[in-house]
Amino acid sequence: MKTNRSAAKRFSYTGSGKVRMSRGGKSHLNVKKNAKRMRRLGSDLHFEGAAAKRIATYVPNK
Repeated sequence: MKTNRSAAKRFSYTGSGKVRMSRGGKSHLNVKKNAKRMRRLGSDLHFEGAAAKRIATYVPNK
């Protein structure tokens, strides 16, 4: 099965097998964003369960 290349660029796997994705919206136009929002955008999202299984179908060869 082919890997969805756009998904492969967005998602990565942790050592324990969880799916990780970094949040968007932190690279520019940051003056109007408050510090709390910037801290939140700096953290990664972690997927488990059904969402992780769905992502695994897009990125099967990782």
